[in-house]
Amino acid sequence: MPKHYRPAGKKKEGNAAKYITRTKAVNYLQVSLAIFRKLCILKGVFPRQPKKKVEGNHKTYYHMKDIAFLSHDPLIEKFREIKVHRKKVKKAVAKKNRDLAERLLNQPPTYKLDRLVLERYPTFVDALRDLDDCLTMIHLFAALPAIDGERVEVKRIHNCRRLSHEWQAYISRTHSLRKTFISVKGIYYQAEVQGQKITWLTPHALQQVLTDDVDFNVMLSFLEFYETLLGFVNFKLYHSIKVNYPPILDSRLEALAAELYALCRYMSSGSARMIENLKSEETDENNNAEGVIEEKKDKKSKTSSKADKSELKNNADGVIEEKKDSKIKASSKADESELRLALLQHQLPTNEPGALVNLIEESTAPDADDDDTKECKSLFKNLKFFLSREVPRESLLFIIPSFGGTVSWEGEGAPFNEVDEDITHQIVDRPTQSHVFLSREYVQPQWVFDCVNARILLPTEGYLVGRVPPPHLSPFVDNDAEGYIPEYAETIKRLQAAARNEVLPLPGIGDEDLDNSLVAAMVDRTESNEAAEKKRKLEMLEKQYHDELKMEIDGVTFSNLSNKKADSSDTKDDTKSDHEDDENKQAEKDDGSTALMSRRQRGLYKAMEIGKERKREKVELLKKRKKNADSSSSAKKRH
Repeated sequence: MPKHYRPAGKKKEGNAAKYITRTKAVNYLQVSLAIFRKLCILKGVFPRQPKKKVEGNHKTYYHMKDIAFLSHDPLIEKFREIKVHRKKVKKAVAKKNRDLAERLLNQPPTYKLDRLVLERYPTFVDALRDLDDCLTMIHLFAALPAIDGERVEVKRIHNCRRLSHEWQAYISRTHSLRKTFISVKGIYYQAEVQGQKITWLTPHALQQVLTDDVDFNVMLSFLEFYETLLGFVNFKLYHSIKVNYPPILDSRLEALAAELYALCRYMSSGSARMIENLKSEETDENNNAEGVIEEKKDKKSKTSSKADKSELKNNADGVIEEKKDSKIKASSKADESELRLALLQHQLPTNEPGALVNLIEESTAPDADDDDTKECKSLFKNLKFFLSREVPRESLLFIIPSFGGTVSWEGEGAPFNEVDEDITHQIVDRPTQSHVFLSREYVQPQWVFDCVNARILLPTEGYLVGRVPPPHLSPFVDNDAEGYIPEYAETIKRLQAAARNEVLPLPGIGDEDLDNSLVAAMVDRTESNEAAEKKRKLEMLEKQYHDELKMEIDGVTFSNLSNKKADSSDTKDDTKSDHEDDENKQAEKDDGSTALMSRRQRGLYKAMEIGKERKREKVELLKKRKKNADSSSSAKKRH
């Protein structure tokens, strides 16, 4: 009898009982492969990697408990109803029964994913921790073209745009944005919400093309869950700052497709209005309660028990009628709000930004901001920006208000025009301007992103129109840990230190001279390095001349000098050999220490050494590239 023989019908043990292949799981649930994938995505069930793959390495395995968890979910029955409904529609169309087909198409079975959100995220913090992929996916679909006949429905794209603008409006109002970086993939953002760091990626504002290489069925399954999740998160966040959700925007700004700007205006007025309504309702209820109590006391003292009963009946009828009237009014208000929200969703597809940003300007909640939020809130304080039509408008309309600035753009619905004299900075990306205002500074869009990452107002001379801006450094990279600090990062560190220490100008130096001194710190180092090298060479030549004069006065001959040089070379060789001996001793010591390690520890140690060596090579390569770039730039300046 074989060692691992198991009689037929005996219970399985070990990995064979814990894990199940995908084919067996599909047969166990009695669903198709597409529905099984959708179920796993919605429920958060992913494949597992067992230590011992019983049925081969080429198969996908799932945990048996996860499959049992899926088998009891009500969504399976809903998916089966949808499958039956499609067969009925197909049968009606085949029999040319148009009335039945239209009636079936107008009444499809529906389902909601609200229960799954609470099931997968028991607390709100859990939902915030898992929001990175959700925001990236929704911003990606929000940038797709809303065209009928494509693989993505137009209403899904409209909904994604609405949700993304609502999220950006909340971040902008609460000044929660912390980092941003422009890359080839898109623009990275990082915000801090209730102590959780959330990072997401938004694509560039370019024409997107749907390719055939992507399985949109899988992506739409993820998007279906992410839309529900972000809707719940936005609802919770808006109510935390005392703003009603969903927002109802200004119809004029909706027609002009300025959603982000309209949303911020709504939030600024919504929080104050909500508190006033609550206070007025509380006072009215208190007054009504006091009046009812006094009336009851008077009636009890004046009338008999029968009269009391009749009056109580009449009062009850009046109260019921009042409740009915209030319910009718509330339902009419709800219908009106739903209608306006539906109109907003139909007008959102136009890609003009800015309608949702002015909704949350001032909240009446107590000021409980931390130091980081206060610093971000005051970065662009008292600064007015105007955006030209060629800059990434939607990104800047999100970033500038997040750090306390006031922003406008070129077009209808803008808060102020280009000729406003209070504008301090105009963001442009063209080499020449038709007309220039002397009262403002013209800078490239990169200046805003670099100021946000540095948390200080950088000098604008390096970002003027027509100039090559400084390198755009990533705030997500730790230069100290990488072992290489770029020159511009060192310059920003010095400017940050000067801003923290509040460096005051010397007597007789005005603000312009102080700005010039800060600009001098940002000048390219190549010229200063060349000057330092020339100065060092002159000092060496001067020292050699003085040494030769001294030896001539002392009467030292050339033969004695050559002997001294030979002795010095011997000492150098000795020191070099000593250094090599030290290195050999260190290598022997490392070999001795590794001999005492176990095989696993030795492998980890070698992996660490390989990682350090790769990091050193990378740093050397960066330094070499920087040296070549400096030499080429200095050669161009000479010519």
